[in-house]
Amino acid sequence: MQHFCHLCSIKSKMKVISLKNITELPSAAESILKYAQGKKIFCFYGELGAGKTTLIKEICKQLGVIDTGSSPTYSIINEYEAPLLSPQKGEDGLPSSSPMGRLGGALYHFDLYRLKSESEIYDIGYEDYIFSGNYCFIEWPEKMEHLLSEKYVKVKINVDGEERNISIS
Repeated sequence: MQHFCHLCSIKSKMKVISLKNITELPSAAESILKYAQGKKIFCFYGELGAGKTTLIKEICKQLGVIDTGSSPTYSIINEYEAPLLSPQKGEDGLPSSSPMGRLGGALYHFDLYRLKSESEIYDIGYEDYIFSGNYCFIEWPEKMEHLLSEKYVKVKINVDGEERNISIS
């Protein structure tokens, strides 16, 4: 028998969050981060207007980002700073720079909706972001999914009237 509560339910290794109101968004973002158990690559699936960008902004807020601006639809990728995140440590225990030359407080938000070919993802140097060890949030990941390792969190948003059902796996 499956158990369904108002805010979330667990079904095998998938978690389903039902959002009936925007005020539940902070709790949903917190649940997604807990579910991730340290994974830092998140792929967001859903139709246009489903709320992918809004959810990513809330997750970023939970991680200490002060200003997330807007969706990177026209720039393909935005970088945000999260001062509360600890810088990555090198083997000597001192803060080290990521391949992008940033400390561990950087988060990356990809919006691949406007990509016309896979070569464009190579042109932006996706490897530097994905393998930086920093948080990466990817909208429309279908355009690069096969380039990712298996260690990512899949977040799918389904719209049912005013309600959003978020499946995490």
